[in-house]
Order: sequence, then C-alpha cells, then structure tokens
Amino acid sequence: MTTTQGDLAALSRYVFRAPRWYSSLAFALLIAAAAGIAAFDSRFVLEDAWQGVFFIGVPTVVASLAMAGIDRRLGGQLTPSRASLLALGGELVIVVTLTVAGAIAVLTAFAQKFVFDALVAGLAAVFALQLLVVMAVSRRSLFVAAIPAGIQTASTAVLLYVYSGTLRSIEGGGPLVAWLLARPQEAPPGLRAIVPVDFALLGLLCVLYAFAVWVFLAVIDRPWRRSLDVSVLDFVGGFVGHIAEGTRELEDFFEAIGEEAIVPVTVCSFRRFDGSEKARFVLAMVHPGPMGEIGGGNLPERIAAEAEGLAFPPHATAGHDFNLVTEREVDTVLDSAARAAADIEYGDRATAGKRSRSGEVTVLGQRFGDDVLLTSTYAPNFADDVDYAVGLAASGEARANGAERVMLIDAHNSNDGLETGDLGHIVPGSQRSFDLMRAVGAVTGDLRDAPESAPKLGVAWDRTPWGPREGIGPLGVRVGVCEIAGERTAYVLVDGNNMEPGLRDRIVSRLGGSAVSEPESEPGPDPESGPGSERVATAANGGVAPERTAPDGSGGRRGSDTSGDGGSGGIVDIAEVMTTDTHIVNTVDSINQVGAALPAHELLDLIENLTIEATRDLEPVEVGMNTENARVTVFGNDRTETLASHANAMIAMGGAFALAVIAAVMAISVLIFFLA
Repeated sequence: MTTTQGDLAALSRYVFRAPRWYSSLAFALLIAAAAGIAAFDSRFVLEDAWQGVFFIGVPTVVASLAMAGIDRRLGGQLTPSRASLLALGGELVIVVTLTVAGAIAVLTAFAQKFVFDALVAGLAAVFALQLLVVMAVSRRSLFVAAIPAGIQTASTAVLLYVYSGTLRSIEGGGPLVAWLLARPQEAPPGLRAIVPVDFALLGLLCVLYAFAVWVFLAVIDRPWRRSLDVSVLDFVGGFVGHIAEGTRELEDFFEAIGEEAIVPVTVCSFRRFDGSEKARFVLAMVHPGPMGEIGGGNLPERIAAEAEGLAFPPHATAGHDFNLVTEREVDTVLDSAARAAADIEYGDRATAGKRSRSGEVTVLGQRFGDDVLLTSTYAPNFADDVDYAVGLAASGEARANGAERVMLIDAHNSNDGLETGDLGHIVPGSQRSFDLMRAVGAVTGDLRDAPESAPKLGVAWDRTPWGPREGIGPLGVRVGVCEIAGERTAYVLVDGNNMEPGLRDRIVSRLGGSAVSEPESEPGPDPESGPGSERVATAANGGVAPERTAPDGSGGRRGSDTSGDGGSGGIVDIAEVMTTDTHIVNTVDSINQVGAALPAHELLDLIENLTIEATRDLEPVEVGMNTENARVTVFGNDRTETLASHANAMIAMGGAFALAVIAAVMAISVLIFFLA
C-alpha cells in the first residue's frame, strides 16, 4: 500500500453502516415531535408534538417508504435502509433551516415571511441533496433520479399547500376540492402567510439546484472518464453500498477497470502415510484485497475452506495492483489450487530450516525434495507489500540455485501503518528488492547442499476470542512445526493484516528462535552472488540462539525492543511469523494491524501454547509441491494508484468546489427572493 492508497483507505473511518429502516424512521419521528414542541405554540404540548410529526415527520415517512420502491421500479438500487437514512437527513436539513431562520427572525427585524423563504430554500436543498445521493447510488440520469429524490420535498409542499389555504387564492374547484385541498382552520396560524408565489419559487429553486448538482458531478467526473473510462458515481455508489450494507456493487466498478493477468498458484501439501492430508500451504500470487469481502478480500478463508488438512494461506509477493476484481475470481484461484494439489508428487526427504539475510531482509527456507519453501521478512524494519515483479525475480534466483519449484511467502509482519510517508512497498529496482533476491539465492544455495532426512509435522490452531475489531480474521492463529533430524522449524500464521512493529520479533524470541541472522558482510549493490551474498544459516542445535541487534536499514527505520517477554523458550530452533493480509479486518479500521487492538501478551501466550501443542502432534509425513497458473482479472498495473489518486483529489478539490457551488447557488437564491 502506497501513501496515496493509504490516504484513500483512511477515509473508511468516516463511513458507517446504515441503520435498519425502522430505526431511522423512529428517530425521524422523534426529532419531528421535538421540533414541533419547539416551533409551535398550542395550548397543549402533545398538540405541538403532533403538529411537528404531521408537518415534518409525515413527509419523511412518505419519502422513507416510497423512495426505495420508486427508485427500484425505475432501475435504481436504493434500498429501504438507505432511503430511510436519506429521508432522515432531509428532515434534519429542514429542522436546522427552520431553527436558524427562526433565531435570526427573533434577533433581527426580519418578519415571519423570512422564515418561510428559508423553508423554501431548505426544501430545495433537500431535493438537491437527495438527487445527488440517488444519482450516486442508483447511477440513473438526472431526470430519472429526480423522481424519487423529489418525494420528500413534494410531500412537504403538498401539506403546506393544503393547510396554508393557498387554494383560496386560486379560482375554480368546488366544495369537495376545497374540503380536500384547503384546510387552513386545522393548521397553525403562521402557515397562512404562505402564498402561491412561494410554490413557484420552490419549483424555480429546485430547477436551479438540480442544475448545480449536474454541474458539480460533471466537473468531478471528467478526470475519471478520461483516465479510467468509468464514472465517479460508480465508485461512490459502490463504496457506500459496500461499507453501509455490505453489498457487492463495488465489484462491478472494479471489473470495469480490471485487466487480465496470469498468476502462479502454488500448493505445498503434507500428508500422512495413510494418504490423508495433514496440512496444506497455499500461495496464490494475488493480493487479498481491496477491502472486506470485496474481490479477494476474504481469499484466506476461502482457501482454508477448500483444504482437506489444516490450511495455511499466507501472503504472496503481490500488491494492490493484483487485487481480484470480484469474488468470482476467487473460484478460479481455488480451481487452480485444486489442480495443483491433485498432481503433487510426494516424497519423504527434507532439510532443516535455514536463514539468510541481506541488508534488511531475512529469508527462512526449507527444502522438500527439489522444491523450496521460503519466507521473507524485513522485520524489525518496516515493510508492506512486495511487488509482483520482485517476487517473480526472487523466485527466479531460487530456481537458478537449484530449486525446481518455489513457494516464496511475504511474511508481512512488521509495519508502522500510515504514520510515515514511506510505507515500505518493495518495488523493482530498489535496494530492498535486490536484497530479497540475494537472500533468496543464498539460502536456496545453502539448502541445495544441506543434509536430508525424513520430515515430521505437527499442527495446531485456535480461532481465538478476538475478531475483526481486534485485527484477527476467522482463521485465528495457526502453527505448523516441521521437524527434520531433531531440528524444529515453526511457521506461525495469524489471520490479520500486518503486525505492529516489534511484535514479530517478540514472538520469535518467545518460541526460541533468533529474530535475525548476522550477515557475513555489509551488502553491496551487486545482485549476483559473490562477496556481497551475506549468507548465514541459523539452525540451533538445542537451546535458544541469543538475541542480536538488527543492522540499520537503508531507510533508517527501526522496530521496537523485543526484550522482556519471558516464556519457556527453546520450543523450536527456528521460527517465523506470517500474516494472511486478510482485508476483512479493514472494514473496522483502515489501519488495523495485529497487536494494535489486542493485548500483545495474550497473543504471545496463545502462540506459545499452540506451538507446544504442535510439537506434541508431530508425526511422519510425506510432502510435495506443485504450481498451476490461474488466468484472472485483477486491478491491473498502476490502476490502484490511479484510482486512489483520483479519489483523493476528488475529496480534496471536490469539497472546495462543492462549497463554491453552494455559495453561488445561495447567492442566486437570495437574489431571486429579493426580486420576488
């Protein structure tokens, strides 16, 4: 995630789920009653409340019940909950307008006519607001969207027309018409100040405000049409629908801007000698985003549901440009994983885990037959996603050093959220990308010549008492311990989106493995192996490797202190902690990393207990790896950055432009009232 994407993600904290329609309706009636008590002066308080409910609440109820139905009959997508919330918003505009106008009339020389002029302007503003929202949600034309958007304004105007006695100023009609459409004797006396010209002004202002809405949307929509060939209304409507009600409308927008890509899907399966699968690592080179369950946001849970054994779906080397555009694309990934698993050739030879570090990156590797499983981390420094091209290049380094198949995992386990300008995205050509390639090549070379033995595997997992609010997804915490000739390597997978700084190192130290490996020398810029390859294998033979201080990163960013965690220690010889990068947790907060909202010591205790449980579960296994390519539709190169840039610009400049439009429209409205 880049800074621009982070700015866009941070906006999710301002969006909330829409309440159920009956909750919005009840609140609207309560406000209407309170406004009636404050505005009217009858003999009884209940009569004042009733008049408020009738003249303010009834149009809100009509709009709440009719807006969604009419909009859907016209091909829109407005739901009852959204319609009720929108009607409530319109009522609040009217109440605030009357309150402010009334206070001004009391404190100045303005008469009662000023209050009704303000009411007319407020009703036109309600129409404009609801027109804007209906167009954004339903993506209908201005004239079609005006029909459901005008219900609340029209309902209020009808009540004012009937109970103000306006019909008496118009020729025609009989006693029945007068009884139905002229009932001033049953209304507060103040309404008799309304005259026919007020309704003409209301119609004129509605036309003016509708034109202002059209101009506003046309201006902010132009950059989106030119760069992405989509409408900003598609994005706004889909985003609001997803956050407010969990709909899938946003997927249609993403599918429109998506591009086809071929992505490797690698499966590393461990099975018992009776043929049953014990555990399965599945790595699809896509990004589990963009948010919630949209696209591939829930990819880890979907992978876990398809596996026979305990599934480990860690994060791949791919960024937001490789977000799947729809949940349907997940099925394609799962099909590829199933084909890969079906064609796996199993063996019973493996090597102990080894580590290598170059610059800021540390890579843990294990070889199973001719295949290697690699896990990279930049902890204790900060990093976010590894670019797709960087991951492919690093996997190529592993193959050049003797590996037949490669599963390269991005541990995704140390980041400082959105606090700094550089979020640590690993891009092609950067020093960090060459560090990764060098470390991968070094550890693969070490594994090529390492002694082999029969593997054992033990697993354990806990759903945990935490949920998305605490940064934990439905897969909880999973631990796999692989033992080769008495040496144990632990893989800890937390279903979350990255980790708070220092937490990964505390977990590794707690389990008994050193957090980093010492390089043989300072890394050089040459990506080829040689004097700058800095390879060191750390495979402790019993006991705990001492804590070492990580070298300064190229960006000068450091993690937290990892001392003082206690624990039994020495459970395993090497350990690494990974996150799935699930984006389910980001519907709660755009920055919801593991360790930010839950007690770190409780997570440490849980992982330690699960690791002990996994060691007790050790049993002989066969292991094999296979890769299949999946043809999917993803966001595409630079599309995520373009989308985020346009959205941020729309918010920054659109707000100022909206104020300018509102000011211009209000000035014209005042002029119209004076001329009238």
